[in-house]
Amino acid sequence: MNQSEPIWSVTAVNQAIKETLEGAFMPFWMGGEVGSLLLHRSGHAYFQMKDEKCQIKVCWFGGAAQCRSLGVDNGTLVEVWGNLSVYDVRGEYQFNVKKLRLAGIGALQQRFEMLKNKLAAEGLFDQSRKKAIPALPRKIGVVTSPEGAAIRDFLQILSRRFPNVQVNIYPAPVQGAGAAEKLADGIKFFNRSGQADVIVITRGGGSMEDLWCFNEEVLARAVADSEIPVISAVGHEIDFTICDFAADMRVPTPSAAAELVIGQHDDISTRIDRAAKDMLNILRTRSAGICAELEKLSARAAYFDPVRQLNMLRQRIDELEIRSDAAVKMAFNSKKSCLDTLDTALKAFDPRNQLERGYAMIFDPSGKKVISTSKLPPDTEIRIRFADGTVGAKTL
Repeated sequence: MNQSEPIWSVTAVNQAIKETLEGAFMPFWMGGEVGSLLLHRSGHAYFQMKDEKCQIKVCWFGGAAQCRSLGVDNGTLVEVWGNLSVYDVRGEYQFNVKKLRLAGIGALQQRFEMLKNKLAAEGLFDQSRKKAIPALPRKIGVVTSPEGAAIRDFLQILSRRFPNVQVNIYPAPVQGAGAAEKLADGIKFFNRSGQADVIVITRGGGSMEDLWCFNEEVLARAVADSEIPVISAVGHEIDFTICDFAADMRVPTPSAAAELVIGQHDDISTRIDRAAKDMLNILRTRSAGICAELEKLSARAAYFDPVRQLNMLRQRIDELEIRSDAAVKMAFNSKKSCLDTLDTALKAFDPRNQLERGYAMIFDPSGKKVISTSKLPPDTEIRIRFADGTVGAKTL
């Protein structure tokens, strides 16, 4: 052995390989099937990426939670972006992941962005094109699958909160080949038939592949060209489709679409009830005031009514007659009482009454003039009246 040849340590070899390998490759995308997946409690994910012939170790630091949320499991086809590295402790090279997506999403995402940019450049998504959602739609047109959960959720909310609203459903597939064309036909149908004041196009959540028909150009143009306002309620809150951008309003879920189209019904109904109560109170107050005024006018009119005036005069005459009769009777009674008093007095001083007591009255011979015998000469004829008769006599 040539003692002058350098002896490399294992560490030095691995370090050299590490520097050479990591410096030779820029970060890149790699696709394959997941195998030997281990989601470590440290939060890191370790697995194999393999195809028909080969495999490579993969490490995704901090990626365990995202693997769970994406549903990554053994056998899942994924695409990872990162760089090659050497784990020099073991002298193994591996792929360090920075991003991960389910296989096929990359191509679809690219198509999505291209169509989105194309239609946006044409102005199909401009805010100035958006039509206002009617506050009180009498007829709601729904384009969706009649067997899906989306329509059940939609109708359940409508029936619970506003059961009298009319809902017309245009049945259409919501995924798969030809679905976009059928959905576009539904939009056109409601525009032709006039069976909707607002159109809701909806389906539940799903993968990007499941929702892809809502990213087709034919549907986007039908939605944008609709003369009837269109609400897009596709997928879940995190899902966005080309249909969402073309619609007049986007809501995150089918349930949210139902809340939107009837929410204003509730608000307006509440306002109408409140206004009705206010109007009723005002009418009651006004009515009370008018009734009081009418009573005053009625009283005044009745006061000047000729019949009433005549009746009042008749009543006054009757009252005067009654008072007159009473006054006459009172005066009569007063006079009678006075006469009775005088009669009693006269009777008390009546000479005849004195005769009843044994007295006598002396008259001249004619019997008409009362005289006193003390002034008469003797043998003068006189008449003496007693209580029971009259006799002749002469003075002595």
